[in-house]
Amino acid sequence: MTSTEPPDREVAAPIATRSALPVVGQEPHLEPHGPGHRTPPTGKALAGLALGALGVVYGDIGTSPLYTMKECFTGPHGMAPTPANVLGVLSLVFWALTFVVTFKYLSFVMRADNRGEGGILALQALVSRRDPDRRGRQVLLLLGIFGAALLYGDGVITPAITVLGAVEGVAVAAPSLARAVVPASILILGGLFLIQRRGTATVGAVFGPVMLVWFVAIGALGLGGILRDPSVLRALSPLEGLRFFRANGVHGFLVLGAVVLCITGGEALYADMGHFGKRPIRLAWLGVAMPALLLNYFGQGALLLRDPTARESPFYLLCPEWALYPMIGLATAAAIVASQALISGAFSLTHQAVQLGYSPRVTVRHTSRTEIGQIYIPEVNWLIGASCIALVLGFRSSSDLAAAYGIAVTGTMSITTLLFHRVMRDLWRWPRWHAWPLTVLFLAADLSFFLANVVKIEQGGWFPIMVALAGFALMSTWKRGRAVLAQMLQDTGLPLDLFLQDVARRKPVRVPGTAVFMTSNVGSAPPVLLHHLKHNKVLHQRVIFVSILSEEIPAVPEGERVVARELGDGFFQVIAHFGFMEQPNIPALLEGLRALPPPSPRILFDPMDTTYYLGRETLLATGASSLATWRKKIFIVMSRNAATASTFFGLPPNRVVELGAQIQL
Repeated sequence: MTSTEPPDREVAAPIATRSALPVVGQEPHLEPHGPGHRTPPTGKALAGLALGALGVVYGDIGTSPLYTMKECFTGPHGMAPTPANVLGVLSLVFWALTFVVTFKYLSFVMRADNRGEGGILALQALVSRRDPDRRGRQVLLLLGIFGAALLYGDGVITPAITVLGAVEGVAVAAPSLARAVVPASILILGGLFLIQRRGTATVGAVFGPVMLVWFVAIGALGLGGILRDPSVLRALSPLEGLRFFRANGVHGFLVLGAVVLCITGGEALYADMGHFGKRPIRLAWLGVAMPALLLNYFGQGALLLRDPTARESPFYLLCPEWALYPMIGLATAAAIVASQALISGAFSLTHQAVQLGYSPRVTVRHTSRTEIGQIYIPEVNWLIGASCIALVLGFRSSSDLAAAYGIAVTGTMSITTLLFHRVMRDLWRWPRWHAWPLTVLFLAADLSFFLANVVKIEQGGWFPIMVALAGFALMSTWKRGRAVLAQMLQDTGLPLDLFLQDVARRKPVRVPGTAVFMTSNVGSAPPVLLHHLKHNKVLHQRVIFVSILSEEIPAVPEGERVVARELGDGFFQVIAHFGFMEQPNIPALLEGLRALPPPSPRILFDPMDTTYYLGRETLLATGASSLATWRKKIFIVMSRNAATASTFFGLPPNRVVELGAQIQL
């Protein structure tokens, strides 16, 4: 490592997971699994949270009736709308919603919470805390990264397909306006991504009411259709689905690739658990969303029994003529809600990935003073926005996009099941005879849907796979590159105790003020401090080493967040713990040191007389590290485009000093 002037992009983020660093001082024990600190809501609070869950959690699955039944009878493997086929498909839709959403996710998977938080990265964090070095476990962790990457593909496709599916109602009402569907969809999507910078607080306030009106409306339409032909209720019997498979064989199995569209938002129930809690999500599903969806699907089925030609657009043709245009407007509003939920989910997923060490730092802007989860990430917003518009221009219809939709969802669901199995066995200590039958049952459904979608790769299924592979390569490269870089810095560093002894012996000049050095290795003197002392030959009267430990839990209780100790001769060490849903703010953290109870030292300093020192490393792909050459190049590019540490940690720009170094990877 050699000094260089001027410094280039800094890459060694002073953030590390607990497992990457040695334990120093009296650190608190943080249990990774538990019920969290949420008190189960009741009364009005429960109703309010359930209403919010309707908008955020069920926006995606709630708009599925726009295209699911149509794809079952007009898609690449669509069936002829005979009475037997209509009843068979409806039976598959009913049992898919009942088994996958109600039984699998609401009854079982949602029990696997990481201190109240859900989602595939939270589940992966639970798994990784138990013997992470075993080969089988490493495979599961890699699958978790791939599943998270698949969610980005879902986040790109959902806004495009839902907005297209809603706007296509214009072509039903006025066929002469069919050419306006694509331009109108692009305008709506463009406006949606443009307003993201303003935050979701204002729009989020109407999410729940809009989706409540939507569910009531589609439920009423479906009920009207059922009353015209109650024989459609025979599809409630699983025998209709079995007869469908027996009569249609492989063709019937491939229709599952369209049936899966009815459960595309199922993963959101688990991912958004931390925002609302289990009870509101379950109440919203069982009390509103599921009944309305089933009524609408069966209403569309009843329409197809009476008029098989309605398969071109059974959702809109179920509407009375007078209600067609209001329903198009309501469907567009519901599509925007569904899209917003997926976009916000992509922001949260990226934030978690940064904290868990799978992504470089990004620009995180908090859009609410009261809700920490409401964030805006410009890089993610514009990438998803450009991808959505490109999808609309490339596929041009919801039917063509439907071919690309199922693989991302079913792949993520299958990976969730595998990770959930490890939770059952390792955390809950369930016996094999209890855990394995449930896992096999879940996988039978997940893999059936996945295999039925594999045949659609050529029609568009390649897109989410391409997105997932790219995301997996980037996240795994960043994780591996950070580990290699941290090890190199540790190997070339100076143990902290030896540094303190050297300072005591040499007695360098001490100047007034406080110097804060960010370091990712609590056991060594920060390289930037060594450079500072070498070139400037002075030290501040008060020197604070700050290390940020990223824990594999959503949030760290305030009483367990900070560990501080006095090292002597004006040196202090501060170790702060943050969860993967939290955003570190170093100045605020240091201000809180004044109130630490004994035996922690009282660290008094003037914020206006404090300087923050950061290191900026320039990486060169000419070393002999264990990273493959292609990974080195990707890691260097990602490092150069990472957000600055000063912005990420909330440091005042006019009080930051950066010193550079070159490192050969």
